[in-house]
Amino acid sequence: MLAPNLNAAEATSNAQVIAHRRTLWRWHFYAGLFVMPLLIVLAITGTIYCFQPQIEPLLYRDRMVVTDTHGPQLSREVLLAKAAANEPRGAVPTLAQIEADRTRSAEFVFRLPSGESESVYVNPYDGAVLGTLSVEHRLMKQVRNLHRGLMLGKTGELVMELAGCWTLVMIGTGIALWWPSRSNARQGGVWLPRLSLQGRAWWRDLHAVGGVWLAIGALFFVLSGLPWSGSWGKQFKALATSASLGYPKGAWGEAHVHSTAPGAAGKPGDEHAMHGMQMKMDDLPLQQTPWAVGATNLPDSAHAPAPAARVSIDDVVALAAKNGVTDDYGIALPAKPSGVYTVSYFPADPRDERTLHIDQYSGRVLSDIDYASYGGVAQWISYGTSLHMGRYFGLANQIVCSAISLGLAALAVTGFIMWMKRRPTRELGAPARPVKRAPMRAWRGGLTVLGMIFPLMGATMLAVWCLDRLAFGLRRAVA
Repeated sequence: MLAPNLNAAEATSNAQVIAHRRTLWRWHFYAGLFVMPLLIVLAITGTIYCFQPQIEPLLYRDRMVVTDTHGPQLSREVLLAKAAANEPRGAVPTLAQIEADRTRSAEFVFRLPSGESESVYVNPYDGAVLGTLSVEHRLMKQVRNLHRGLMLGKTGELVMELAGCWTLVMIGTGIALWWPSRSNARQGGVWLPRLSLQGRAWWRDLHAVGGVWLAIGALFFVLSGLPWSGSWGKQFKALATSASLGYPKGAWGEAHVHSTAPGAAGKPGDEHAMHGMQMKMDDLPLQQTPWAVGATNLPDSAHAPAPAARVSIDDVVALAAKNGVTDDYGIALPAKPSGVYTVSYFPADPRDERTLHIDQYSGRVLSDIDYASYGGVAQWISYGTSLHMGRYFGLANQIVCSAISLGLAALAVTGFIMWMKRRPTRELGAPARPVKRAPMRAWRGGLTVLGMIFPLMGATMLAVWCLDRLAFGLRRAVA
C-alpha cells in the first residue's frame, strides 16, 4: 500500500526538479540571447583598450615618441605657444598632459572653432610641432565609445548597461544549471569538460565548465563597470553622496574653490550664482578622471574679475610635484577668468589618486582631494576600476583581464553553436516551459531585488516575462 504513495511522491519530486531546471534554462536562454552578441563587443573592445599604454605609442610613434637628447627641455609655456601657433584662429587650449618620460613628446589639447578637440604634439627639446590627433576620432577613443555605448550615444550606453545587468542573470542561472548533483558529479563534466563526448553534448560541457571557471571574473567585470554606466551609475553616485559613502567632504561647494584676481571683490549673491550652474569634473577634457571626483563641482563665479596675470603651467607643474604628483597626469586649463587650474592624477594604484584645484592668479591650492578623502564606496570602486582596466598589477593584470574577456567571448560562441544545433528551423528555439510551475520563491525574490536595485533591468525583465507569456504561452513541455 505504501509503494504507490512513494512512487507518486517520487514522481512529484522529479516533476518539480524538471520544472525548476527548465525555468532556469529558459531565463538563461533569454539572458544569453540578448547578452552574448554584446558580450563579444565588450570582450574585444575591452581587451584592446586594456593595452592602450602599449598600443598608442606604437600606433602614433611619429607624434608621441622623441629622441632623448639629454639636453634641457623648453618650458611648458613656450611649448604651449609653439602648439598654439600651429592651430587655426579661435582654437582654445584646454589641457596640458604631463609626462616625466624624456622620450615622450609634450601634448596639448585645443578646442577648435568647429567644437571638436585635437591634441598637438611638440618636441620638448627644439619646439618642433610633430603632428596632431583628433581627440574624438583617435582609435582608442572609438574603442572606448564602442565599449561603453556602441558609439550610439545615450541609447547605446543604456543598452550596454542592460547587458551588464542581464549578465548577472546569466551568471546566476548558468551556475544553477551547472550545479552538480550526486549522479552527474560521478560522471564528470563538472570541473573539466568531457572531451570524449560528441556533438552538442561536447559543446555543452565546454560551455558549462568554461562558464563556471569564468563566473567570478565576469561578475567582477560587471560590478566594477556598472558604477561608470550612464544611467544607473549616475544615480549610484548620487546615492553614495547622500549616504556620505562616495565623494569627499567639500565636493559639493563646501570648499572655496574659485579663483579670485588680485583686487577683485565679490558682489552680494555671487556665491549663490556660482553654485547655480556649475560644470563638473567629468565635463573637463581630461583623459581620465577618478570616479570619486567625477561629479564634483568646478569653480565658477557670476562676475569675471578684472584682467590679471596668471601663474604659468610650469609653476603648476612645480606645485603638483611639491604635492607628490610628478608623472602622467593632466592639467585642465582655466576656461574662464574665474576658473582654476585642475590637476587630475589617475595612477594605477588608486591610493595615489589626487585632484588639485589651483588658483590661476596666486597659485594657491584651493582644494586638495586624495584617496584618504574618499568615502568607503568610492575607495572600493577606485580599486575595482584599476583592476577592471588592467592597470593595478601592470602587464600581469592586463593578461588576466584579457584572458577573462576573451574567455567570455568564447562562451558566447559556444552558446551560439549550441543554440544553432538545437534550434528548429524558423523558430526561436527557446527551451519549452514546464507544465507544472516550479515554486522557486528564492529565485523570484532574488530577481525582484535585482530589478529594484537596477530599475531599468527590472522593467525589461517584466517585459520579457509578459512577452514570454503572450508569444509562447501555449507551448509547454510534456511533463
